[in-house]
Amino acid sequence: MEENDKKLSRTMTSRTSMFDVVLGCVMPYIEDPKDRDAVSLVCRRWYELDALTRKHITIALCYTTSPDRLRRRFQHLESLKLKGKPRAAMFNLIPEDWGGYVEPWVNEISENFNCLKSLHFRRMIVKDSDLEVLARSRGRVLQVLKLDKCSGFSTDGLLHVGRLCRQLRTLFLEESTIIERDGQWLHEIAINNSVLETLNFYMTDLAQVSFEDLELIARNCRNLVSVKISDCEILDLVGFLRAAAVLEEFCGGSFNEQPDRYTAVTFPPKLCRLGLTYMGKNEMPIVFPFASLLKKLDLLYALLDTEDHCLLIQRCPNLEVLETRNVIGDRGLEVLARSCKRLKRLRIERGADEQGMEDEEGVVSQRGLMALAQGCLELEYLAVYVSDISNASLEYIGTYSKNLCDFRLVLLDQEESITDLPLDNGVRALLRGCDKLRRFALYLRPGGLTDVGLGYIGQYSPKVRWMLLGYVGESDAGLLAFSRGCPSLQKLEMRGCCFSERALAISVMQLTSLRYLWVQGYRASEQPGRDLLAMARPFWNIELIPARQVVVTDQVGQTVVVEHPAHILAYYSLAGPRTDFPNSVIPLDALVAGVEL
Repeated sequence: MEENDKKLSRTMTSRTSMFDVVLGCVMPYIEDPKDRDAVSLVCRRWYELDALTRKHITIALCYTTSPDRLRRRFQHLESLKLKGKPRAAMFNLIPEDWGGYVEPWVNEISENFNCLKSLHFRRMIVKDSDLEVLARSRGRVLQVLKLDKCSGFSTDGLLHVGRLCRQLRTLFLEESTIIERDGQWLHEIAINNSVLETLNFYMTDLAQVSFEDLELIARNCRNLVSVKISDCEILDLVGFLRAAAVLEEFCGGSFNEQPDRYTAVTFPPKLCRLGLTYMGKNEMPIVFPFASLLKKLDLLYALLDTEDHCLLIQRCPNLEVLETRNVIGDRGLEVLARSCKRLKRLRIERGADEQGMEDEEGVVSQRGLMALAQGCLELEYLAVYVSDISNASLEYIGTYSKNLCDFRLVLLDQEESITDLPLDNGVRALLRGCDKLRRFALYLRPGGLTDVGLGYIGQYSPKVRWMLLGYVGESDAGLLAFSRGCPSLQKLEMRGCCFSERALAISVMQLTSLRYLWVQGYRASEQPGRDLLAMARPFWNIELIPARQVVVTDQVGQTVVVEHPAHILAYYSLAGPRTDFPNSVIPLDALVAGVEL
């Protein structure tokens, strides 16, 4: 009997060892984070194998863990994406000093993470000293550096990157707030880097850009495929465009000369993704010769009316991605639906109508959405600002847009009356029909969705992980009905809603997968924050930003004072409460303790 037990033990050990070898070979090919998470929960050994072989991590909020904890679990990371301020910061709703500093992360990276080749910081505060530490410690191996909508640094910090990060394939600075000292940082890249593939400082205020440096970069970096720049006269880029022989994407530039001078501009033969800022009707013909090759077109900052959109779009039959403003109008969407059958992503932002730039046709309504749904059956992403809407148009999307994974709709307040409110039945039909949805945003106006409709969102969103809701529902009952569904919802953002602190707290406890909550505008309890204690639990941080007045510049350049309602931010964190609260942010326990005193 004892001998049989020994044989069985040896056999089991041998099989376990063999299985570990097989799993170790398979694990590197499991890339989806959800699959990785599931594997790591099977047993301790699989947890360890995941830690040893995981190459990329995305941390959706920098306060949910600590640099030290990340190092102890994933020592062999090659790629890290780290997000700081809440998404609402992109709309100037979050105080600038809210937090999200990269310094502790950069210090940990500089001393450890020897395999790290790619860094992506989003909505974070980066200092010049952080960039210097990073460049000196990781410059020899760093291949990707993305400072995405970041602030706090200057071109002095970029100088260290250009001088020391000579293996950089990607430098991404889009929409970052950068203090410009000079243009020497770009010159350092031009003389030191021969492997750059992507250079992006689109939508920044970097003006001291030498077109000679851009041309030198194009000559030295033979694999340069994507360049997105700030304002720079297109005629000064003729040499750059000639040298960038394999360029596939270009965005930026400006047009300051007479239109007939631009006929001499030619673009690289492989160009298929384009965004020309301030391009008007008279400059548009320079795109026509290669319009049929375009797969992506960014018209967000073009000066085109509805008719111009129609003329250009009908020449782009292979378009897969379009970004524009609502000046495209219903007629433009009808042309898009007829001409661009391969369209996968469409983003329509609100135009600057107060500046008189929009054409009277330049509004999007149910008419355009219905045409789009019927004509572009491959659509996966749709984000749109509409002036009018109906239940029928949402039903069309549910019927025809079977590949839709991400849907976002904002109802503008331009029109006094809307054709068909509330949208309960249309929202239900859309959610039932689009069963691949993972991300869903619906921003309406009071009366746009009843409690019944809010309950439908909960009932018919089984796979949605992120949701933004604005001005929906009528009472706490609607929110409670909503929270009994949404089994996969991890991140919920709400604005302008009528819900009480108590209902918010109960809903959080019912949404079993929820990891993050942001709310602006709600009914505070008699003692603000008191009823939110119902959602207090281990590892759940709750922060409040009191109501405040903010001075902003409106679309016509006037300085106005805007009232920002109070915010709630709650999130899971393995690191405990953060220690860098500014005066504008109050942890809930401190607020309640102050009331009790």
